[in-house]
Amino acid sequence: MIYRIKELTPMSCYRLRVVFDDGKAVIYDVKEDIDTIPAFKQLQSIHGLFQNVHLDQSRTCVYWNDEVDLPSDAIYEYGKKIE
Repeated sequence: MIYRIKELTPMSCYRLRVVFDDGKAVIYDVKEDIDTIPAFKQLQSIHGLFQNVHLDQSRTCVYWNDEVDLPSDAIYEYGKKIE
């Protein structure tokens, strides 16, 4: 299944609040990716980059630049559900 993102909000401490078309809302902790994926370290080293997150036209991927992106299915699966 393709999970489409309805709302995307960057939060403090490298977290994203994401709401999907099916109504599921999650908090995704990008800090874990920063700690394990070398390209994601840019989110800490480039001032303001994390807050400048974008949603692609298909609404199935969030990205910061050509090297740093996250597919919606990973966010859907690994994000912490907001009750």
